[in-house]
Amino acid sequence: MKKYPFLFVIISLFVFCSFPGYGKNNKTNELTVHKITLDYPNPAFPFYHFIAEVELPYPSIIEVETAVNGKWLRFTDLHKANEITDMGKPALSHRPPSGYGLSLDGTLYKNPHIVGWMKWEPGKEYTITIKIRVKKEIQKSADDLFLTATRKLKAPAGVAVFDQAWKKYKSVVLSETAGIDRKAEPVEVLLSFYPDEALHLKRDVRVVSVDPVTHALTEVPSQVYDIMKYMKKDDLDPDANGKPTRTIPYWMPTVTARVSFLADVPAKTSRVFLVYYDNENAMARMYKTDLRVQGEAPGLRIDNDMMTLVLHPNSGHLDQITLKSKPDVPLYHRMETNGAIHWNPGIYVPPRPWTHTADWKPPQHVKWMAGPVLSTAEMWGSLRELPEVDASVRYMFFPHVPYFISATTMRINKRVDCIALRNAEIVFKRELMTHAAWYDALRDSVIIYNVKDMPDLADIFLEEDVPWITFYNEQTGIGFCGIQLSYSNAGLENRPRLLNPYMYITAGPWIYWSRALSLSFLASNMQQVIPALKGNFFAEKWAYLTYEIEKGDKPYEPVFYWEKRLKNPLRIRLVEEVDERVPRTVNEIFIDKGKSGWEGRETSTHGHK
Repeated sequence: MKKYPFLFVIISLFVFCSFPGYGKNNKTNELTVHKITLDYPNPAFPFYHFIAEVELPYPSIIEVETAVNGKWLRFTDLHKANEITDMGKPALSHRPPSGYGLSLDGTLYKNPHIVGWMKWEPGKEYTITIKIRVKKEIQKSADDLFLTATRKLKAPAGVAVFDQAWKKYKSVVLSETAGIDRKAEPVEVLLSFYPDEALHLKRDVRVVSVDPVTHALTEVPSQVYDIMKYMKKDDLDPDANGKPTRTIPYWMPTVTARVSFLADVPAKTSRVFLVYYDNENAMARMYKTDLRVQGEAPGLRIDNDMMTLVLHPNSGHLDQITLKSKPDVPLYHRMETNGAIHWNPGIYVPPRPWTHTADWKPPQHVKWMAGPVLSTAEMWGSLRELPEVDASVRYMFFPHVPYFISATTMRINKRVDCIALRNAEIVFKRELMTHAAWYDALRDSVIIYNVKDMPDLADIFLEEDVPWITFYNEQTGIGFCGIQLSYSNAGLENRPRLLNPYMYITAGPWIYWSRALSLSFLASNMQQVIPALKGNFFAEKWAYLTYEIEKGDKPYEPVFYWEKRLKNPLRIRLVEEVDERVPRTVNEIFIDKGKSGWEGRETSTHGHK
């Protein structure tokens, strides 16, 4: 973590308070401006802005501020000319407000580009003022040169901006890196707001895409949820002697919310999406997609135009899945105990019975959400007859796609001694599948295995980080695949003690795959007991894909496309305007008295040989 000087360090690249009176004792010269334009959002500067290309009389250390129609801007960024090389990609550098107030910037600039966030309207005229203090050293001196320029510009006309009733927006840049055209790709971002601008988030948020050629805005389906508030204000009252403690709050009351939306991003490109908010008169927007949720939790039914999923009425776990193109051959299990397809996390601690999250009747906690972009089902609590262990299962469902996401966690609150500690188990009735396939890292090839003729209770071993596993049926033409997105084992009080972790496939009246974290039950000495220690934590995330198999020697071929797409999600860059209430200096609370790391720092030679 970077450390800054304690309390009110004001040396800055952008020293706002220094400019109003500088003309009294210092001569002001005309700044050379080669080009200044008003421009639309692009991936490098994903907001309505002006950009000015200026020239200084000699390489210099500078302080800059800008104004539009006489109002000083809070969001003004500075770049060297060679930093702005591709407007189609996110910018490499940005200096946040904490950097304005705390950094001793000795960079030498000769032809800087100055960018200012301004909410211009088409066809309107604006007066832009740029003021630069040119210095030979970091510190100000009487010999500093002052340059200023004022230009009148008319904003581009003909391409409408978003309704001005929405006072503010945040910018999201999405970048595609896998070489796959994304259509209606679900994206989730967490956003933060001041309370007075977040009074109506459920109904006033609008997400629009920006066309990179025409600059036209297109509204896309979006969804706001998981709103949380922290409303406590920092205490700035004077101390017992009436002396001010500080004038700048350490924090401000904040509202956070998740926003999901559907994004089109062509392969290997970046696209800008603007999230508009703060319109007290906005009406709620009801977006319609193919994603639908019916029933009573935990036994929900989820549909999109690709598949139908049914969750078990007792546990809320995946119980049946039907591909819409193959309605007569649903996938299910129902051969033992709870009968669900998705079983784990689970532990066996004899003499207590083997218990799985799929055995919940019902879970201690159930939460679900239905929406046009994202629907969720979440279950968590302690395992049945095993209060020492907590676990969670969370599902995420989306429109237009043949997969859903499952995230599971398991936490050991008190040591248990087990002969089975497992996760990520998927079980089907034996007759529904004829083959298994997976990528084997040891052989660097895809293995195809005939599970129809597999001996009962024989185990097939897979690496614990196997990228994907699929079952499929050559007769029905249906495949079901697990694509492993993430997997981690950790511990607080104790690091995990895992006995020979691996993935495996086993057949009986059923066919299933599962993760063995510690599984002496299937080892040579099946009665040996392995501790699962207090503070151990196990987590993983899978995408579960249902698909029609391909003809030929690679029936699992569709898995490759979805693996590439799901393991290379759109990259997200959030860019926000600097609010006027953000202070121009920053302070921190240090845990111990001591050096900040900035003492004696000499940065005035930056850029010099």
